[in-house]
Amino acid sequence: MKLSETVLETIINKAWEYQFLTYPNPAVGAAVIVNNMLFTGVHKKAGGHHAEVNALWNAFSAFKDVPDLQTSEEIHEFLLKHHNGFFNEANIYVTLEPCAHVGKTPSCANLIKHLKPKSVKIGWPDPIEGHGGGVGILKNAGIEVNVLNDKRCYDLIEPFIKWQKRFVFYKLALTMNGSITGGYISSENSLEWVHKIRDKTDLLVIGGNTVRIDRPTLDARRVGGRAPDVLIYSKNDGIDRNIPLFSVENRKVFVEDSLERMNDYKFIMIEGGERLYKEIKDILDWKIFIISPKFANRFNFRSEDEFEILHTNSGDDLIVFGR
Repeated sequence: MKLSETVLETIINKAWEYQFLTYPNPAVGAAVIVNNMLFTGVHKKAGGHHAEVNALWNAFSAFKDVPDLQTSEEIHEFLLKHHNGFFNEANIYVTLEPCAHVGKTPSCANLIKHLKPKSVKIGWPDPIEGHGGGVGILKNAGIEVNVLNDKRCYDLIEPFIKWQKRFVFYKLALTMNGSITGGYISSENSLEWVHKIRDKTDLLVIGGNTVRIDRPTLDARRVGGRAPDVLIYSKNDGIDRNIPLFSVENRKVFVEDSLERMNDYKFIMIEGGERLYKEIKDILDWKIFIISPKFANRFNFRSEDEFEILHTNSGDDLIVFGR
């Protein structure tokens, strides 16, 4: 495998670890090769350092004494003043075109332009109208730029593209043989991951039958996060308003017999069983399966739908992203 392919695969995998958690920003990975050493960086949350800045700072800090800087503005300014040609022979890789505009953080393309690396390889151009221009800035500075148009990098940012209008995904935890009942199935780490995602989503949709049986809270308490609004989709009401789900502050709970409410939200998670899945599968953008490495002698989830695997994250459980 060529070096460039290995590096790109590395930063794609690292970026997937933060998929959804960067909302409303895209998940992005970056790398810097300098002095024959590889330094990586990822974008971890909206408003935080961009992937390129983290990779550049990790590389520079490995060779130079640097102060403890907290903001992206401070890091940009420090590198601009003190790089002294450090990156001139460096090769930079990034899954998404470096930003040309100034938002919550300064322009990464402008920073890289002044650092003058030898080359920049870009996995996918910025797809949002008015946000491009990074490639032009770098080329005009005399930097070698290659846009790879790698589909894996497109897959990585597909949620970002779609939640400009609306992105809907279905999440299901199941055992190796497809059992979805019997209390918590996934590991503590996976449960915490789900709560991190709930903290980012605008709306959580769940079936009325699941609410009646499990009486869930559907919040983000494991990470001290914000609870999303909830749509309980049910043809018949019969929902006990005294269950914990209704007592969480600062969120709205709807009990409705249609899914029209989803049109008011951009980032939507759906949790439920086989019945709900079969009813809503045609409106899904992605499906996320959390597969626990155990077997259970219980009811199995059944579906003959085709499933394109986009990525898998391995840990205590296998988290499979697909469409």
